[in-house]
Amino acid sequence: MDWSVLANSDFYAGILRTATPLTLAALGGVMTERSGVTNIGLEGLMLIGAFFGAWISASVGNPWVGVMGAMFFGGLIALIHGVVSIGLRGNQIISGVAINLFGTGITGYLYETYVSNGFTNLPSIPNLKIPGLSAIPGVGPVIGVQNSIVYIMLALVAITHLVLFHTTLGLRIRAVGEQPRAADTVGVNVYALRYLCVTISGMLAGLGGAYLSLGLISNFSINMTSGKGFIALAAMIVGKWTPLGALTASLLFGFGLQIQTSQLVNVSSFASNMVTIAPYLITLIAVAGFIGRATAPAADGVPYDPTH
Repeated sequence: MDWSVLANSDFYAGILRTATPLTLAALGGVMTERSGVTNIGLEGLMLIGAFFGAWISASVGNPWVGVMGAMFFGGLIALIHGVVSIGLRGNQIISGVAINLFGTGITGYLYETYVSNGFTNLPSIPNLKIPGLSAIPGVGPVIGVQNSIVYIMLALVAITHLVLFHTTLGLRIRAVGEQPRAADTVGVNVYALRYLCVTISGMLAGLGGAYLSLGLISNFSINMTSGKGFIALAAMIVGKWTPLGALTASLLFGFGLQIQTSQLVNVSSFASNMVTIAPYLITLIAVAGFIGRATAPAADGVPYDPTH
C-alpha cells in the first residue's frame, strides 16, 4: 500500500475531476425525478453526449460547439423518453432501459462506421486557472486549476439548488413530483414542467458525457461511460434527490474511481481486482445503507392522468 498518495493534492484534484460527470448526470436525475418522471437512461444519454460531443468537436474544430451538440442530442433523446413516459404514459423503466440500449447501439454503430480509426486532432475543453485561489497551498491545486466544465458543474449545482428550493418554479416542480393533481388544480401545467425537467436531465447527462470525451479523457471509445450513468443514479438516491447531496455522493464515488487510476494499491492481482471494483462496491454499500432512509418524491415514476 502506498498511502503517500492520499497526501498528494493531485489525488484530490482527480476526485473532483472524476466526480464531475457523475454530478452532472445526477443533477439531471434530480431534476426529472423531482418532477415525477423516472429516468434510468442516464448511462445511454451520457454515452450519446460523449460521442456526439467528440464527433461535432472534431468536425468543426471547436470543443464548445461539441458540448452544445452533446447537450442538444442528450436533450432530444430525453424528450423522446418524455413523450413515451408523459404523453403516452408508458412504462418509464422500460423506456429508460431502451435509451441505454439505444445509446450503446447507435454510438457503437456510428463510431465503427464513420470513425473506425478514432478521432484525430480532437480539440479538448481547456483548463482554467483562478488567480489567487490557485496559489493557496494544498487547496489551490485541488480547486484552483481545473477543467472549465468542473467549474460549470459547481455553478450548476448551486443554480439547481437555488431554483428547486428557493424559487416559485422550483416549488412547482416539486409539487408536480409530489402531488400532481393538487398542482394541476391550482393551475400548474404538470405536463409542461415534466417535459421541461426530463429534457434538462438529458442535456445535463449529455454535458457529463461531453466532459468525458472532451475534458477528462480527450478521446472517445465504445462504451466509454462504463456504468457511470448508473453510479450517477446511485448518487442521486444517496444524495436524497437534492443537488448538494448528489454532489457529495458523487465525490464519494469519485474517490472510488480515482483509486483505480492512482498507485494506492499495486501489490498483487487480487489487490488490483479489488481496486477495479472499488467504485461499484462503494456504490452498493452506499445505496444499501441509504436507500432505506431516502424517500423518493411521492409521484416519482407515476404517469399523471387528469381524468382519473
